[in-house]
Amino acid sequence: MRPLDIGIAGCGPAGLATALLLARDGHRVRLYERFEAPRPIGSGLMLQPTGLAVLERLGLAEAAVACGARIDRLFGKAGGRTVLDVRYAWLGGRDLHGVGIHRAALFDLLHRAVVAAGIPILCDRTVSASPSEKGGGRLAFDDGSLSPPHDLIVDAMGARSPLVGEAAHPLSYGALWASLDWIEGFDGSALEQRYIRASTMTGLLPIGRAPGRAHPQAAFFWSLRGDRLEAWREAGLEAWKSDVRRLWPATAPLLDQIADPAQLTFARYAHRTLSRPARPGLIHLGDAWHSTSPQLGQGANMALLDAWSLAMALRRSKRIEEAIERAVAMRRSHVRLYQGLSALFTPAYQSDGRILPWIRDRIVPPLSRLWPATWIQAAMVAGTFGDPLTPLGLEPYASPAASASTSPTASPASSASLSSAEALASTK
Repeated sequence: MRPLDIGIAGCGPAGLATALLLARDGHRVRLYERFEAPRPIGSGLMLQPTGLAVLERLGLAEAAVACGARIDRLFGKAGGRTVLDVRYAWLGGRDLHGVGIHRAALFDLLHRAVVAAGIPILCDRTVSASPSEKGGGRLAFDDGSLSPPHDLIVDAMGARSPLVGEAAHPLSYGALWASLDWIEGFDGSALEQRYIRASTMTGLLPIGRAPGRAHPQAAFFWSLRGDRLEAWREAGLEAWKSDVRRLWPATAPLLDQIADPAQLTFARYAHRTLSRPARPGLIHLGDAWHSTSPQLGQGANMALLDAWSLAMALRRSKRIEEAIERAVAMRRSHVRLYQGLSALFTPAYQSDGRILPWIRDRIVPPLSRLWPATWIQAAMVAGTFGDPLTPLGLEPYASPAASASTSPTASPASSASLSSAEALASTK
C-alpha cells in the first residue's frame, strides 16, 4: 500500500503506539490531543505478556520492565480465607509475568519515542466529530475548525470518545485510586486484594517509579459505588480510613500518606463492545472499541494489540477498506472473548450481589487449585487465553532472566527509554 496520511485522535497508549507503528512503516502520521500538552491520566496499570509483546516490537519492552515492577501473582483474601491465588508460573515454559507500571511511566516511554520519531502532535484540539469525505475523512474540533483531510482517521480517545455512536452501559461500581510511596511489608511481586463479598474491595499494585521520582510507588485502590461518592466525601477522610484499616490493617502506613481527599481520583467504568468498530476511512481502537471494568487488567494490553493489528493489516492490504476490515477481523474473536469474560467476572468482584461472591469464596478456591483450572486462570490474567498473538505474528513477552526485576524497586528507565526512542527513530 502507498504511504497514507493518517490522523490519530488521542495520545493515550493506543494512540501513541499506533502512531509509532504506522510512522515506522512509512505513513505520514499526525496526532491530535485535547490537552494543552500531552499527559497521562490515572495511577497504575498492568502490562501483560500480550501488551509487552507489542512494546517489544517497538523496542520499549525492556525499558517498561526496568521502570515498572515485575508481577508474578495475583493474591486476594476474604475474611482471612485465600480466595484468589493466580500465578504466571502456571503457564509453564518461558518466564512469563506481568509488569505493574505507573501510567506516567508508560506514557513517558511512548511519548519520548513519538517525539524522537518526529511525529507531530497538535495539542489543545478537542475533537467533536469526524465528517466522512470521499476517500478519507477529517476531524472536527469544538472551536469549529477542521483538520486537513486524512486518508484514515484512527479513534483512540477512549471509552468516552465523541466519535462513538453507541451508548455504553455504565457500571454501578467504580474505584478510588491513589499513587503512594511503596512501603515494606507487602509482596513486591504481587497484586494483592482484600474483599468483603463483592461490595467492598481494596487492593495494592506495585508500579515501580514514575518519571522524576526516586522512590518506587504502588497504586492503591478502593471499590466504591458511583452513587455513593458524595456520601463518601461528606463522611470525611478519617471515616473512610477506619473502614480500610478494619478490612486490611497492614495498610495503615499507606493511609498515613493520604492527607487530602484530592489525592484520590474516582474512576467510573462502563461496558460496551461496538457492533461496528469501523466505517470507511475510520477505525476505533482500544476503549473506544471495547470498554469494560478493569477486573481482568487488560485495557492497555488490548489497545496495544489493536494498534499492532492495524499496522499489520495495512502492510498486508492493497486498499484502506480492505485493511480496516482485516484489522477488525484479526481482533474480533479475542475482543469478544475478553468482553464476555469481563461481563461474567465483574459481578463477582464489584456488585451488591451475595450469591456470586459466596461461590467465589467457598466453591471456586478448592477447584481453582487443580489443573487445568490453574492454567486457565493464569492464561486469562496474562491475556493469552484464546491465543490472540499467533494470528498477529507475535509471541508472549518473557524477560531475560538476567534482567528481570523481582521487586518494586526496579531502576528508573529514563536512559533506556531515550535510547529505545532514538533506535526507533533511526528505523523510520
